[in-house]
Amino acid sequence: MRIDLHTHSTASDGTDTPAELVRNAAAAGLDVVALTDHDTVGGHAAARAALPEGLTLVTGAELSCRLDGVSLHMLAYLFDPDEPELARERELVRDDRVPRARAMVGKLRELGVPVTWEQVARIAGDGAVGRPHIATALVELGVVGSVSDAFTSEWLANDGRAYVEKHELDPFDAIRLVKAAGGVTVFAHPLAVKRGSCVPQSAIAELAAAGLDGIEVDHMDHDDATRARLRGLAADLGLLTTGSSDYHGSRKTCRLGDYTTDPEVYGEIVRRSTGAFPVPGAGG
Repeated sequence: MRIDLHTHSTASDGTDTPAELVRNAAAAGLDVVALTDHDTVGGHAAARAALPEGLTLVTGAELSCRLDGVSLHMLAYLFDPDEPELARERELVRDDRVPRARAMVGKLRELGVPVTWEQVARIAGDGAVGRPHIATALVELGVVGSVSDAFTSEWLANDGRAYVEKHELDPFDAIRLVKAAGGVTVFAHPLAVKRGSCVPQSAIAELAAAGLDGIEVDHMDHDDATRARLRGLAADLGLLTTGSSDYHGSRKTCRLGDYTTDPEVYGEIVRRSTGAFPVPGAGG
């Protein structure tokens, strides 16, 4: 089985619609794909409706969190999307995205970049606006060569000149809320240092003690040494380890299935979940 547990659609900051994403996942030879848009479940229904036969959909979301001033992302799988407290927190994060993006556009203009809110809004379309949309605008303007090049201290990284904070969950609250909604939590790309500051290993241990289920190890932003370090940490803490592409369509260079999750780990994630179940494709 080929299992990719971290992808994005136009419901947040990917370039594939949810329907295109599941069709592309099947074409890439995946057996299981998780749709984990940022702070939203808005793409799930369309993905279900288009799900090809032979492909299983795992519903999820990537939750924006902050711990001691450091931003981090928590992948949440197979939770009840209607659980009110978690739904309310996702809405608070989404509502803060537009003013935050407008503020980042303002900072870029102060730095001499001729980006406009209208340009960013056009790129975001109906998706939950975020930094990748602003980064795409910088690519269009020729300021940077790629979306990844925009995520540096010069521009949009967590310590970047144009960075603006947004409403984010405390990760301990995120774990509690997801578990209350019957879901499973995996810390996304925990040591992706190229994105900015990362939480220390001691914090990962504290999150594990609070009920964190796993950490994403095999990811494009982790080199071999980092993956080995994370595997050792996961073994010490009793955490599951996953691998995922973090696919964003044409917005990033990673492809569906570039990194995958062991079938036994996937089976354990499904076993632990009570809020929702994987959706088998019926040729939608």
